[in-house]
Amino acid sequence: MSITVAGLGVSGVSAARALARLGAAVTVVDGGDGDRQREIAASLEDEGITVRLGDGETLPEGTELVVTSPGWKPGSPLFLAAAEAGVDVVGDVEIAWRLREPGAAPWLAVTGTNGKTTTVQMLASILTAAGLRTAAVGNIGTPIIDVVLSGEPYDVLAVELSSYQLHWAPSVRAHSATVLNLAPDHLDWHGSMRAYAADKGRIYEGNRIACVYNTADPATEELVRAADVEEGCRAIGFTLGTPAPSQLGVVEGILVDRAFVENRSSSAQELAEVSDVTPAAPHNIANALAAAALARAFGVEPTAVRDGLRAFRPDAHRIAHVADVDGVAYVDDSKATNTHATEASLAAYEHIVWIAGGLAKGATFDDLVTGAAKRLRGAVLIGADRALIREALARHAPEVPVVDLDRTDTGAMSAAVREAARLARPGDTVLLAPACASMDMFVNYGTRGDAFAEAVRGLEAAGGEQGQ
Repeated sequence: MSITVAGLGVSGVSAARALARLGAAVTVVDGGDGDRQREIAASLEDEGITVRLGDGETLPEGTELVVTSPGWKPGSPLFLAAAEAGVDVVGDVEIAWRLREPGAAPWLAVTGTNGKTTTVQMLASILTAAGLRTAAVGNIGTPIIDVVLSGEPYDVLAVELSSYQLHWAPSVRAHSATVLNLAPDHLDWHGSMRAYAADKGRIYEGNRIACVYNTADPATEELVRAADVEEGCRAIGFTLGTPAPSQLGVVEGILVDRAFVENRSSSAQELAEVSDVTPAAPHNIANALAAAALARAFGVEPTAVRDGLRAFRPDAHRIAHVADVDGVAYVDDSKATNTHATEASLAAYEHIVWIAGGLAKGATFDDLVTGAAKRLRGAVLIGADRALIREALARHAPEVPVVDLDRTDTGAMSAAVREAARLARPGDTVLLAPACASMDMFVNYGTRGDAFAEAVRGLEAAGGEQGQ
């Protein structure tokens, strides 16, 4: 086939190479024409792949299929041209699904506004503890098409899928899947909350064994009800409270299963202790329950759930404890780039000095501040859209001291940490949970978290700033 691949990102390059190896005539288009694009283009052209830079809008003549990178919006001119020409547009996840060999490893799939990566990594850890050959793939960073075509004899794959990827993957049918939660995000891409939720809900289509939902988020259960699944597929809930039949939950500090047991009306299976989950914040316990539910749907024994959760350690910048200075804990949750993630992070601590701000991406902060007001000892605001958070604090938490840092230089984070230390008391937590994207001041959320950790270490080396 003559296939056009949209975008020179990780997934686009992976798809282009894979399709070319399979004999397709591949053309990659990208609107950029910088040094990075030219370097990648030269490498692809050495492999016989045509690359067209500086024009990501025109459909190459003779195109029979367009494969898009996840970030390209549905209304992009290239896709409108494809629709006019009667050419299908799909994503790299869809291509990976179509290229699976008969009898290939089934997919246990995870999506949600927040917690996807952590849950997929927990799931992979549990599956590994069960002695299964697995990999955490998809939106987590490892292109799934590479894994599917690798020839490795996997038993099962733990697959993270974003709403972008699901939008372009109409044929994917998972063994079991979960939508962890739903909150407004990426609405500029999807056009509405309804469209965003519908794309998330695609993950349940055609599920064979279990559709796992969050009992605290009724919208996830509604997506299960709306899904067209295979006969016999079950709806399995997870809850931070005592589980009902066909649910997983928590009883007196124990994660328990009342879904995959013989007599779920009167018995429960102990899986792990809350202390086996790191960190044991409420939203992370929810992630662990979702991962456990998918693993149990695949037939994993309870001991493997416990061992996998004990072995798991989260990636950097996810409610990561950096240090204690003068009796104050400093926690890096730079990955909390939207209000839903930040709400969960704030709920994990009793008394907080909150460092927040950045690019709001159209978000509002009234509900977030209202819910967290009683926990806030103070707030230090940084970034381009900090005024939106400051105004929400003034409306809903006027008694909370606020420091508004009007600077974006390399020392801004150090200044923010010093101000937070000044506001904090022994027993408090200084929490970087920005509720915003980072690109106004930092390359990415990781760089922002690194700057926070460096500033905390500097504070620690200086003997703290309490009382100054």
